[in-house]
Amino acid sequence: MLSKVVIANRGEIALRVLRACRELGIQTVAVHSTVDRDLKHVRLADESVCIGLPQPAHSYLNIPAVISAAEVTDAVAIHPGYGFLSENADFAERVEQSGFIFIGPRPETIRLMGDKISAIKAMRAAGIPCVPGSGKPLTEDMAENIRIARDIGYPVIIKASGGGGGRGMRVVHAEAALKAAIQLTKTEALAAFQNDAVYMEKFLEHPRHIEFQVIADAHGNCVYLGERDCSMQRRHQKVIEESPAPGITPEVRHMMGQRCVDACKAINYRGAWAPSSSSTRTASSTSSR
Repeated sequence: MLSKVVIANRGEIALRVLRACRELGIQTVAVHSTVDRDLKHVRLADESVCIGLPQPAHSYLNIPAVISAAEVTDAVAIHPGYGFLSENADFAERVEQSGFIFIGPRPETIRLMGDKISAIKAMRAAGIPCVPGSGKPLTEDMAENIRIARDIGYPVIIKASGGGGGRGMRVVHAEAALKAAIQLTKTEALAAFQNDAVYMEKFLEHPRHIEFQVIADAHGNCVYLGERDCSMQRRHQKVIEESPAPGITPEVRHMMGQRCVDACKAINYRGAWAPSSSSTRTASSTSSR
C-alpha cells in the first residue's frame, strides 16, 4: 500500500483524490500556488507545499517543483488528476526516473495515444473499427490529398494529430476548400500544439458520441466501468454528459465495453496503481536520492 501521495492538481479533482486516499488510509500532500493556499483540498491535506506563482506554468505545470515537493515530504507517489500534467509523457517519465510511482498510464502509452495518428494505427492493429481516413499525415502533395478526400468521400474533416480541446479541426464540404483548410489547420496546430501534422477523416454529420470509462492495472486486470453519451457539443467540446447512454441495449453496451477493454489490453494500458513486490519505496530511499 502507498504511504503518502502528492496530489499534483487543485480544486474538485484534488478533493476527489484526497478523499480516496483518506478512505484507503494514505497520507496526502497538496501542492498549491501562492494564491491557492486556502483552497479546501490544501486545508484538508496532511501536508502542503507551495510550488510557485499563480500562473500554472510557474506552479502546477512546473515539473521540477512538483517532483521536489514529493522529495521534501518523503512521498512515494504522485497523482496528476486530470488536466495540467496528467497527459504529459515527459512528466510521467521524469516521475518514474526520480524513483516515484506515477499513478496513471505509462509514458510510452501517453505518447502513443496522445498522437491521434499513432493512436488510430494502434487501434486498427488491435482490430478496433475506426472512421475511414488517411491513416497518415497529410503532405504538401495536393494531388494526393485530393485523391484521399475523394476516396473517403465528402464531407471530410482535417484534424491536428496532436490536437485536443476542440481545436485544430476543420470540416471540408467541397474540393475547392480542401487546400485552404489543410493549410489553416496546420498553422493552427503548430501554434496551439507545437506540431503541425494533420490528417483526414470522414466527417460524420450526425453521430452519437459515446465514451467508455476503463480502468486497468499493471497486472493485466482491465474492466470497463460504464459509458456516457457526450453527443451534445458546442464547437467540438462537450456540453452535457449523460449516463447511462440512452437507447443502448445491454448487449450493445457489453460489446462496446469489451472492445474498449480489448483495445486497452492490446496497448498494455495502465491507469491504476496496484502493489507488487518491486513497488515498495521507503522513506530512507527517498531522502538518500
